[in-house]
Amino acid sequence: MRVLVDEDLDVRLRNHFGDAHEAITLRHQGWSGLTNGELLTAASAEFDVLVTADSNLQHQQNLSQYDIAVLVLRAPTKRLVDLAPLMPAALRLLPDLKPGTATEVHPPMSTPSSR
Repeated sequence: MRVLVDEDLDVRLRNHFGDAHEAITLRHQGWSGLTNGELLTAASAEFDVLVTADSNLQHQQNLSQYDIAVLVLRAPTKRLVDLAPLMPAALRLLPDLKPGTATEVHPPMSTPSSR
């Protein structure tokens, strides 16, 4: 599966996709600065999934017109330390993502500590 990591995410996140997925950053692709519509159009031709932290993308764009799935990482910050814990859930979701849809990944629920 070809995964495009948006420019709003730490570039080191691409290393968390493992060997089963080809993860490329937006910067490496040379697409920095594209508007969301331009990005989705370009990415649809070459990638299966766009991974982003932009939770507004799904509300600002009609995703059903693009042949790419969007995976939104909803971490407290865009720092790798906050994004990395979302990756196990993100990797489980990847095979089932459908083009033209957005799926959000939220931080795991913390369990209350025992006293």
